[in-house]
Amino acid sequence: MADVHTPFPEGFLWGAATSAYQVEGAATEDGKKPSQQDVINQNSYRDFGFATAEVASDHYHHFREDVALMKEMGFTCYRFSIAWSRVIPDGTGEVNQAGLAFYHDLVDALVEAGIEPIITLYHYDLPWALVERYGGWLSRQVVEDFEAYARLIITEFKDQVKLWTTINEQSIIVQYWTQKCYIPEDVLDDNQKRYQINHHMNLAHAIACKLVHELVPDGLVGAALGYAPVYPLTGKPADVMAAQNANDLRNLYYTDIYFKGIYTESAQIYLEEHGLAPVIEPGDMELIGDPAATSDFLALNYYASECARACPDDGTKEIRWGGVNRSGKKGEISGFETHPGFYEMCKNPELDTTDWDWAIDPVGMEYMLRDLYARYNKPLMITENGLGAYDTLTEDGKIHDDYRIDYLRQHIAAMKRAIDKGVEVIAYCPWSAVDLLSTSNGVKKRYGFIYVDRTDDDPKECARIRKDSFFWYQKVIASRGTDLD
Repeated sequence: MADVHTPFPEGFLWGAATSAYQVEGAATEDGKKPSQQDVINQNSYRDFGFATAEVASDHYHHFREDVALMKEMGFTCYRFSIAWSRVIPDGTGEVNQAGLAFYHDLVDALVEAGIEPIITLYHYDLPWALVERYGGWLSRQVVEDFEAYARLIITEFKDQVKLWTTINEQSIIVQYWTQKCYIPEDVLDDNQKRYQINHHMNLAHAIACKLVHELVPDGLVGAALGYAPVYPLTGKPADVMAAQNANDLRNLYYTDIYFKGIYTESAQIYLEEHGLAPVIEPGDMELIGDPAATSDFLALNYYASECARACPDDGTKEIRWGGVNRSGKKGEISGFETHPGFYEMCKNPELDTTDWDWAIDPVGMEYMLRDLYARYNKPLMITENGLGAYDTLTEDGKIHDDYRIDYLRQHIAAMKRAIDKGVEVIAYCPWSAVDLLSTSNGVKKRYGFIYVDRTDDDPKECARIRKDSFFWYQKVIASRGTDLD
């Protein structure tokens, strides 16, 4: 099933991905001020012992070395994000020229290396100043401030960057909002605010799409969505309906906005019935539905599929949000999302999982690509896909990560099967180019092709070491995806 006999299409982009706060470090250098992720990760270090974002992978000081390693692997693209608080430290107002210079140097290095930059405007790290000023994404004011920030970045890089993603993983932000946003304690029980944040992000996304279409010659833009297809636990009709309900609320509620300019009706009705629907002001849906605000493609962050079962509303269960496995020991996930009368997520007994309880399902990638292309007939790209795992640095300085190679091999083969069935996939950017700070699990949960020699407690020198997967992916790219052995 994993055999690929024909090359990927001519011009297909091969690369990998990172995000600013997870890889850059230099959290207070050259004029940068804190983001909400700097604060959240300080709390994670205090509570769980996970590394802070202060140094991360020190990409800020290693970016030329990192770009050289990407070129050595054969990358033709690299997806990364801009740190808003590095370029506009207070969120609004004065621009930090040193921060802009870093990204200009990075983009110049990528272009010189023949690597197409794919910029993500926002990847969780809202300037802390805006959280302090008005609550960040909880306030509509953030939409106006995001527009000014997006206009700055798009204008600065419009001549060198043609592929843009707007906001990273809105669906994941809704499901895991305290890990992706700083949420005050007095708001924690108000689940309507999750969907209000999402609505503000939809307005910001629409504005960013319009700006790319206005400012970037031949520019293409879309969101990067965390996406997991949902299977029913059994063939029982009630479980099948639960899976459809979960797909409507967890997936289509986001993709229908990007391509149809509407909120999926079944999901919106459920949210209204339970007091969870966002407040929508006059003109909002006209902005979102403006053809100039429609996405050109959909970027997908795919790691795992999900499973759902029926959850009758008998008054004994309350809405519960998805759990997290912080230990890295299988089976220690803290719970599953539950929406009484709509669906309950559960473990899929047919699939193995990672040590962090994420289902391993390459067929799910093929299913996702086929399904979404049939629904919207828009180009797709993979902007994250990877295996978080414990890696061991051997005494002779090697990292033998056959488990990662096996995971990626199967997912690349699944992507090719979807392409062979007519799906237009334009890029593959697995997570991640180098080891970095995991949002929920520190640096011990590693994803990169390049090992970063540090621990949660000691950043050391952040030396770069090529893993076995580095050389394997180099061969995959050189063969245009035909050599996956």
